[in-house]
Amino acid sequence: MVSERFLDLARGAGNDMSGPMNRPQIDMNANLPQTHQPYKVMAIYKFADLPDAETIQPTLAAFCCARGIRGTLILAPEGINGTVAGTAEAIDALAEWLFAGAMLGGRLTGAEVKYSTAAEMPFLRMKVRLKPEIVTLRAPEANPAKQVGTYVEPADWNGLIERNDVVLVDTRNDYEVGLGTFQRALDPATKNFTEFKDYVASHLDPKRDKKVAMFCTGGIRCEKASSYLLSQGFEEVFHLKGGILKYLEVVPEEESRFAGECFVFDERVSVGHGLIEGDATLCRACRHPLTAADRASADFVEGVSCPHCVGEADKHKAAAERQKQMDLARQRGAAHLGDDAARLAAERKAEKRALAEASRARNKAG
Repeated sequence: MVSERFLDLARGAGNDMSGPMNRPQIDMNANLPQTHQPYKVMAIYKFADLPDAETIQPTLAAFCCARGIRGTLILAPEGINGTVAGTAEAIDALAEWLFAGAMLGGRLTGAEVKYSTAAEMPFLRMKVRLKPEIVTLRAPEANPAKQVGTYVEPADWNGLIERNDVVLVDTRNDYEVGLGTFQRALDPATKNFTEFKDYVASHLDPKRDKKVAMFCTGGIRCEKASSYLLSQGFEEVFHLKGGILKYLEVVPEEESRFAGECFVFDERVSVGHGLIEGDATLCRACRHPLTAADRASADFVEGVSCPHCVGEADKHKAAAERQKQMDLARQRGAAHLGDDAARLAAERKAEKRALAEASRARNKAG
């Protein structure tokens, strides 16, 4: 539900979009990809009171592993955050466990959840991690459970960010912004989220910037950032509910103000409108996302270097060896990384052990 404060803002005068805001009528499922992909992807976060995160961790990990789910979930006293993938049945079972299971007791009700699909498993293994924060800012005064900015639905976002009296800030890191962002958005050029505090101190002013709108990938960083700005004295702070991913899911491409692709933290690398997998790839040496132009550069060598790390020779030797091992594994039809590789390695070890034991038995018999 959009607050009355936002509706008043959207109707306000003093800019070239004065007058009532025409909210588009959007079918919440119309923009989803209609192809049947074998894997269902769930991105989830919620700021919630989880003082028993350490107790939840092993049970949650076992539940996921038993159903072939892979990805990363972060648990902290302040909530849950992460992305996982599996069969549709497995992901639906996980959602039931998280939202209706006895262990969590409804504490994740109302979590921000986004579903998409993938042609291949986008994760190598399953991890459930314990951390002090579900998104690291290191600012105790930023507490979304106590105060947070105004949530803006994707359908209302265009009307807000086109106002001249609204400062639009991308709270993501520089390599994410490089793949795509909203028109007119400011880029803080941060390497990690903790640097956002420095950007606020040096570039934003609560006396000058009366209305600040922020966005991020899935909503979690801008939600915490909005709490931080309010703690620093900013009066009106807005953030995109569900982040870029929800916007790309429900806003028709012809009405979109997002240019480019959205970086995601899995093997898909990026997604576009309708959450369809994008064209970006990863440099395996420096992990920087690569556009088609990056891959066309003379500095790009598959698995070894890219224009973003061409001067870092120390990374290239290790990357070249890793690429060699991956190529050899591919020729053998075997996995090189992740749970599949670990399973194959264990099977080979067991086979060697069995052969050795058989050999010892024959020697004794002889």
